[in-house]
Amino acid sequence: MSSRLARILTTVFILAVVLLPIYWLVSTSLKSNREITQEGTLYPHVPTLDNYIRLFTEKQFGSYLTNSLVVTFFSVAIALIVGAMGAYAIARFRLPFAAERKVGLFLLTLRIIPPVVILIPVYLLMLSLGLLDSWLGLIATYTAFNVTFCVWMVESFFREIPVDLEEAAMVDGDSRFGAFRRITLPLAAPGLAATAIFAVLVTFNEFLFALALTATPRAMTMPRGTATLIGRIDTDWASMAAAGVIGALPIVFFALLVQRHLVRGLTMGAVK
Repeated sequence: MSSRLARILTTVFILAVVLLPIYWLVSTSLKSNREITQEGTLYPHVPTLDNYIRLFTEKQFGSYLTNSLVVTFFSVAIALIVGAMGAYAIARFRLPFAAERKVGLFLLTLRIIPPVVILIPVYLLMLSLGLLDSWLGLIATYTAFNVTFCVWMVESFFREIPVDLEEAAMVDGDSRFGAFRRITLPLAAPGLAATAIFAVLVTFNEFLFALALTATPRAMTMPRGTATLIGRIDTDWASMAAAGVIGALPIVFFALLVQRHLVRGLTMGAVK
């Protein structure tokens, strides 16, 4: 009985820790700034949707959200395509001095480098290419970062797929690329989904490069646009909370869409 009570209390505590910030965010988004800053209520006494309406009518949040969705989709899609081909080459072909065993670690090391270290070189590169304050500049930057992560992560999934399946397809007349496209990729779909959701989370929430490379609503992403709600004198807390709720919805929908593949991808190869 005591162990069951302990499990129940632990579960309740974990749920409270996880759900309380979400409740507070949604609750704050339904309050007025006066109720947030002066009254400090635990729940909205007079719920209002004005904060959400103002985001799209006065704050140009629709542009910020559209920019985030477009940039995230293309950068992750390109990174997955390029990363999958690079990971397949590392997993299937042997390089001199067994370099294929070190390439993944080397790419991961590049990804671990703090972004602020290369912020200025990336800014100057985009300036020279005329890609500042544009979708293309952000897509190129995020794709470069995501490719290294995708290669490192997808490689492990490709190694779990038996080579015999591809060889059997090639014996039947298929090409190497055809076997890769028709055999390997479908079997690695759970791993690709797991990689995609991590890449989407990182890209959609990225702020530093969006801050440096964009300056107008034409290219500002959702995190960058939300930062404009912080003024020199005061902060529009209610609108920021509403922006947080809206900004979280695409990630939630994407996670629900690929959750089946995500669970399979995270456990792929764990049971032999």
